[in-house]
Amino acid sequence: MFITLEGIEGSGKSTQIPHIVAYLEQRGHTCLVTKEPGGTAIGEHIRSILLDPGNSGLDAMAELFLYEADRAQHVSRVIAPALETGKTVICDRFSDSTVVYQGAARGIEAGLIKRLNGIVQGAHRPDVTFLLDLPPEIGLSRAWHQIESGLRQRRETRFEREKIRFHEKVRWGYLELAEDEPDRFRIIDAGAPPDEVCSAITEELKRRLYPAE
Repeated sequence: MFITLEGIEGSGKSTQIPHIVAYLEQRGHTCLVTKEPGGTAIGEHIRSILLDPGNSGLDAMAELFLYEADRAQHVSRVIAPALETGKTVICDRFSDSTVVYQGAARGIEAGLIKRLNGIVQGAHRPDVTFLLDLPPEIGLSRAWHQIESGLRQRRETRFEREKIRFHEKVRWGYLELAEDEPDRFRIIDAGAPPDEVCSAITEELKRRLYPAE
């Protein structure tokens, strides 16, 4: 099973992943947790370019191809091998992020992005995607609080420094994707307390994996 988590900055994806792993492992799943960008050694180098606030002048098309390069390495070296051996893969961001960040927010034509995603990921599409949704003002406030408190790295804040309008486009881009693919997406209210978010996610996993219970 291939599970992805999506959402704007500060939506709480990294907070929820350990709970997802704990639930699935209790049910006998062997889990692999990974992320984009940076799910491989080469990907970490790409990540350092993409998230460095000093690279604010990065061209949108160059940004797109860096993400696709990261994903190509990630799918071939991490995701595909894990799925082929029967592991459950849980990924913090995947191709949907590229559709909304470089497409809906940056303005690159969606058809081009989807064609590139299709080439890079092949048949490896998420079985379920949890969209942790909340207003950008709340998400960015959370993100900057974590940055200021040292829980997140200041050298990875290029997107947090974007204008609020950018993050609004990202949010609505995600919601449009979820509307287009309701069977794959599950929208979670990320503004709720973390334990309620966790319950909503695990209930959805139970519904999909163990419908007879």
